[in-house]
Amino acid sequence: VEIVPEKFMDINGEVINPAARDYPDEFIQTGISSIDHLNTLVRGQKLPIFSGSGLPHKELASQIARQAQVLNSEDDFAVVFAGIGITFEEAEYFMEDFRQTGAIDHSVVFMNLANDPAIERIATPRMALTAAEYLAYEKGMHVLVIMTDMTNYCEALREISSARREVPGRRGYPGYLYTNLSTLYERAGRIRGLKGSVTQLPILTMPEDDKTHPIPDLTGYITEGQIILSRDLYKNGIHPPIDVLPSLSRLKDKGTGEGKTRKDHAATMNQLFSAYAQGKQAKELAVVLGESALSEVDKTYAKFAERFENEYLNQGYRTNRSIIETLELGWELLAMLPKVELKRISDALLAEYLPGEENNGAKNR
Repeated sequence: VEIVPEKFMDINGEVINPAARDYPDEFIQTGISSIDHLNTLVRGQKLPIFSGSGLPHKELASQIARQAQVLNSEDDFAVVFAGIGITFEEAEYFMEDFRQTGAIDHSVVFMNLANDPAIERIATPRMALTAAEYLAYEKGMHVLVIMTDMTNYCEALREISSARREVPGRRGYPGYLYTNLSTLYERAGRIRGLKGSVTQLPILTMPEDDKTHPIPDLTGYITEGQIILSRDLYKNGIHPPIDVLPSLSRLKDKGTGEGKTRKDHAATMNQLFSAYAQGKQAKELAVVLGESALSEVDKTYAKFAERFENEYLNQGYRTNRSIIETLELGWELLAMLPKVELKRISDALLAEYLPGEENNGAKNR
């Protein structure tokens, strides 16, 4: 069947003029606690997922494609999915998942398989972004672009660059890798006066889990944060294995708070980060010096870290938690700690949200 196009567009596109950009500040709910609460994604942001070989980034990507929604919004939402140099099995996994869950109804899919030519691999993300821009800026839709795997894109770039006999840069990648990646990533955002938006979730597998490798390194410079998957959490059966401490969303403050999520969002986020970091430290201390060397407070923190991983992070790929459910779960975990330890939350919020506050007050005085 011949496809009759509505419009022809140049896939090389143009990066959004900084003066025409609108600031990203609307919360996108992915249904994943560690992203929504701790590394919030906002509409018009570019937030890459740094994964490693064999880690479950495809499950995470399809979960986000399935669950992502903008709260209290009637606007049309679409997902543009670009598979770049992925295996037939991976492509089949995504298509099957989209079909089964009905996500296919609001998705546009571009597939470039591992056995397709390298030159096509370079065009795939550009075609996907052009489709996204058309839907966003001409049809007024909010588009989430998921691109996996950007490492394959960079390898194709290196292959073509070396065939052209260009002078290689770091690790054999072309010297213009940074510029080239920015021509893709900078096509995310919102434009003043237009209704739609393009939000990007590029996924890349870090060679040898090395985040100083040129691909994650340069990607981190251009994008607004990163979600890092951890091999240790994965080995411990935590799904999705998101390592919240080194992960970051630079725009999270803009998409949270009263009217967007809830007024206790930022305070509980800071407190959970702090408590989890202390809990991990206490666990490491216990390994070196033995459990008996820990103080009572340290033991509580170690238990907190354990529960945080098993209950908060470990939600599987089929659980869609609303931001309110996530916040309630956060409070439930924070209630384990003595009240004097909750230094990052104001007394007013503690009084309003901390479970069993009347008893807690008496117990910890």
